[in-house]
Amino acid sequence: MKSLKAQQHSLSDPTVELDVLEQRHPGGTEGHFHHFLERIGMYPLRPTALEIFQANLGKMCNQTCKHCHVDAGPDRKEIMDRDTMSLCLDVIRRERSLNCVDLTGGAPEMNPDFRWFVEEIRALRPDIKIIVRCNLTIILANPRFRDLPEFYKENGVEVVSSLPYFTAMKTDSQRGEGVFGKSLEALQLLNAVGYGKEGSGLTLNLVYNPSGAFLPASQAGLEAEFKKKLWDRFGVAFNSLFTITNLPISRFLDYLINSGNYESYMEKLLDSFNPAAAAGVMCRNTISVGWDGYLYDCDFNQMLDLKVAVPGGVHLRDWDSQALSTRAIEVNNHCFGCTAGAGSSCGGATV
Repeated sequence: MKSLKAQQHSLSDPTVELDVLEQRHPGGTEGHFHHFLERIGMYPLRPTALEIFQANLGKMCNQTCKHCHVDAGPDRKEIMDRDTMSLCLDVIRRERSLNCVDLTGGAPEMNPDFRWFVEEIRALRPDIKIIVRCNLTIILANPRFRDLPEFYKENGVEVVSSLPYFTAMKTDSQRGEGVFGKSLEALQLLNAVGYGKEGSGLTLNLVYNPSGAFLPASQAGLEAEFKKKLWDRFGVAFNSLFTITNLPISRFLDYLINSGNYESYMEKLLDSFNPAAAAGVMCRNTISVGWDGYLYDCDFNQMLDLKVAVPGGVHLRDWDSQALSTRAIEVNNHCFGCTAGAGSSCGGATV
């Protein structure tokens, strides 16, 4: 068995989680995620529908957050080009079961064709939900981004933004010095055009990720606390709060290993496995598209390069609705993060 130190050179390797499982179940597979699914009659895991089309527009970002599973940052060059976006549009046009296009990154707005892509989606499917995962600070990063709130409003875009906490200390420790203040200013700009305001029809949701090696608290309780604190202290309003469990991959895995929390965190995820959460995992109604057009079961699998199990159909140009609708979803032990406690997805708790 490799030591944890020996594995630090390959922190994106999905097999790195096996150490703690082998220690707990020597010589067997009882601790592996697929075995947990077998025990509740859900292996292989299969889709329920093709409803959410999640596209990663690139790994370039104006921030370098400690928990980022994309390993995004200003130095990343991977970016979705217009040809790949056109392939996305072809699928969105054909697949009428899709009811949501979820645009993520990095900072998706840093893609030079971001606005063109949003406008094309809206023209193609006027009633489809378009989500942008905005880090908030991008709105203030450059004068050319200052009108993003108005652009979102004009195109009926739902904004989902990360805000680790309602205090500067906890937010800045996870996302960088000064991020909290800039995030508040961006939220106020979004509020000014109607986002988060009752009756406006403009949805602004926040995302909470724990700042350490623990599971998020009750989503409902945190939402109530965030709403009160942000309104009372800063006059900021929003619609819903999503709690997302940090998965043991990329920068967060690096943190777990270097801080000595890896084994205890994996044990916590295993002990918190919830069959109801497993039934509602996001990979069952989502297709994740990489910046280069390759297809994945979820955004986390994308970062581990675990492509969909559809022979000959792992790229947008080979899209096969029937095969994707009946495929066996690729799982590994990082999936324990989505099935722990109340469950976790890009839309928050699942239970």
